[in-house]
Amino acid sequence: MEALNLRTEVFKVAQRSNPSSLAGAIAARVKESGCCELHAMGPHAANQALKAAAIASGFLAEAGIELIVKPSFLAVTSEGESRTAIRLMIEPR
Repeated sequence: MEALNLRTEVFKVAQRSNPSSLAGAIAARVKESGCCELHAMGPHAANQALKAAAIASGFLAEAGIELIVKPSFLAVTSEGESRTAIRLMIEPR
């Protein structure tokens, strides 16, 4: 079982999130604490999250850091309803 970093930053991604801005935040967080987590509900938000992870990978490649993205599902409650979200754990290789 892997230990969870207590400083893991969680970014909640919406369908209108700007992938480039989010990528910059991901890159900064990975450099600072080593990992971050993206949560996205819905296909458009999941698309924005994946694009941001890909862009962040490019940003960090320039610094010699290769990213690993681990996708999983996350049960969340939104507006009183139980829903499933996508969780992307992002960390350096």
